[in-house]
Amino acid sequence: MEIFQPWHLILVAIVAIVLFGGRKLPELGKGLGEGLKGFKDGLKGIQDEPNANTKPGETAHIVTPKPDEQQKA
Repeated sequence: MEIFQPWHLILVAIVAIVLFGGRKLPELGKGLGEGLKGFKDGLKGIQDEPNANTKPGETAHIVTPKPDEQQKA
C-alpha cells in the first residue's frame, strides 16, 4: 500500500484551488520557484573544505562573493 495515490493528489489540488483561487496559484508557484532559485544560488557560494588560509579551530565555511560583487568592492 502506497502512501500517496493519484486520488490523493487530485484531492489536494482541489483543496488548493478552493482555498487560494485559480488566479492566486500561479503567483504562489512563481514565488516558490524564485525562493528556491535564490536558495540554490546562495549555496553555490559556500565552500566546505578548509584551505591554506584556514587556522586551527576556525570554521571552513567561507562565502565567496559573486563576480559582480567583486567588481563593486
